[in-house]
Amino acid sequence: MKINIINAIVVFIMTVGVHAQSLRNTKPNIVLVMTDDQGLVLGSLGHPVVKTPFIDKFAKKSSRFTNFYMSPNCAPSRAALMSGVHEFRAAVTATHNECERMALDLTTFPQLLQQQGYETGLFGKWHLGDSNAYLPQNRGFSEVLMHGAGGIGQRERGVKITSYADFPPNQGEGKKAKYFDPVLLHNNTIVQTKGYCTDIFFNAGLAWIKEQKENKKPFFAYISTNAPHSPLIAPKENLERMKKRGLKKPQPRLAMIENIDDNFGVMMEKLERWDMLDNTIVIFTSDNGAPGSDPDFIQGHKTGKGTPFEGGVHVPAFWYWKGKFKENVDIEALTAHIDLYQTFCELAGADIAMSKQELEGRSLLPLLENPNFKWEPRILQTQRGNIAKNPEDSSDKMWSVRTDRWRLVGKELYDLKNDPYEQKNVAKEYPFVVKELTKSHFDWYKTMIPYMINQNNVWTDPQAPFEKLYTDQKAAIGIPKWSPANTDEPERSNNKSLNWKVNSID
Repeated sequence: MKINIINAIVVFIMTVGVHAQSLRNTKPNIVLVMTDDQGLVLGSLGHPVVKTPFIDKFAKKSSRFTNFYMSPNCAPSRAALMSGVHEFRAAVTATHNECERMALDLTTFPQLLQQQGYETGLFGKWHLGDSNAYLPQNRGFSEVLMHGAGGIGQRERGVKITSYADFPPNQGEGKKAKYFDPVLLHNNTIVQTKGYCTDIFFNAGLAWIKEQKENKKPFFAYISTNAPHSPLIAPKENLERMKKRGLKKPQPRLAMIENIDDNFGVMMEKLERWDMLDNTIVIFTSDNGAPGSDPDFIQGHKTGKGTPFEGGVHVPAFWYWKGKFKENVDIEALTAHIDLYQTFCELAGADIAMSKQELEGRSLLPLLENPNFKWEPRILQTQRGNIAKNPEDSSDKMWSVRTDRWRLVGKELYDLKNDPYEQKNVAKEYPFVVKELTKSHFDWYKTMIPYMINQNNVWTDPQAPFEKLYTDQKAAIGIPKWSPANTDEPERSNNKSLNWKVNSID
């Protein structure tokens, strides 16, 4: 009897071991959808007004990382995602004034994926530098459709001249920014597009995905919407839909999110129709918390975007791979954007030893293969950057330390296991925790200072890079019209059985 039990245990351990290796180097396609400033605003996460049936359905089928973290702001999150290190190590401390430019001494994970034969596409927001050397075309992307700066129409105003500006036709104060028919950069050519920005980015991404399928090429598609970032400009049909539901004053930000949901539903339906879900991972997340001005948007948290509290950095992370990842499961391990680098590289069979930087994240594959995998304790450092001109003067401003149980925000300590919305400061009850985490923060910050090379850059050209590109191309060849290939096709006879078929939500 004992021998049989021992044999059974050995077989079980061997099986688990084999399974733990099974997803490495399997070379799936990867689709990463990351929205801007959405945070936790989804119907499935309890928002009282927004309707997001397609993402909610996707979440229900997904492996959900319930303790997943980004940085407090847009460019820092994107730098950590692309580089696998804290954004300060990547020289990104803020969203503008050249502080958004990701260091050139880094290897991005798309570069490593390309070495394994992957095609790599970016559709939407880049926000890691608009000068030529910093563009995604030179950081590992083979297909690019993007706006400039940190959002469509943005331009840094004031006395200081910066490199941070979108194309001139898109620029406008507030709601005059051109979210409809924007001018975008398609690879190396500035083009005039037609339609609403989010629709354009999803449609372009889908057309490109279809092309990769036809060419039998593995791919990484990064659909990075500028919505629902301000200015709050939503399609008329989404606003009208909210009126039909009885809302006297539709909220543009929510309408922008509902438009994202519409596009996400179309994407999933097409991926299924094209028989791609068996070999395609789809991920949904957001780059930081929602703005904190409206209590509904921060879902019960005390703060939102731009802060080192939970409401500023806690975001959804839903992962789906048909038949490979467990469905409808919560993964509570402490995880973050820096973990995607190694995860994607392991899946693609890319060698992370080829990276120039020492990676700070972990692979999420053990958790995706086994949600009950024993995840070792860790510490995540969060800090809002570029608060003072001198990096040394920012060490004690807008920072927090997150462990599996605690979040220390300056001198405030919160027990997140029992107080997820950070309502009760327990620093006095646990002084030893405060002392230990405070030391970890200041020790870590000292190591980051040498990397903050963009902190005091000066831009002397009166034109920003994308303004100059536009001026030069318009004079030379004009601005050609462009639209993605049409991905519509006759429905299959068994279309009613499609799990992801798009239905009206009016």
